[in-house]
Amino acid sequence: MNKLIPLLLIFVWFFTSRHWWYHALLVPIAMYVYQVIEIFNDDLEFIDTSKQIFYLLPVMAIVVPSIYLIRVRIFDKLNDADKTMQDLEDEFKIKPKGILGKLKDYF
Repeated sequence: MNKLIPLLLIFVWFFTSRHWWYHALLVPIAMYVYQVIEIFNDDLEFIDTSKQIFYLLPVMAIVVPSIYLIRVRIFDKLNDADKTMQDLEDEFKIKPKGILGKLKDYF
C-alpha cells in the first residue's frame, strides 16, 4: 500500500491536470510502477535499491527535454507578444484526449 496509494494519486493528478507541465509527472509514475513490479518479484532480497535510476533514464530522456521545449516555446511567445503568462498557459493547455491522441501530440 506504501507504493500503490501515491501511484494512484499521481495518476489522478496526471489525468486531471490542465497545466502545460503535467508530463513531468511521468517520471514519478514510472518510478512507482517499477517499484510495484519489483515488490512482486520474490527473488529480490532488497526492494528499493539505487539501480532504479537506470530504469528511469529512458523515461527521463523523453520527458525532460519535451518539457524544456514547451517551456522555451512559452517564453519565446512571451517575448514576441504582449500576452500575459496566464494567456500563454491557457494557449498551451492540452485538452483531455485518449492515449492515441496523446501519442499523436509527440509525433
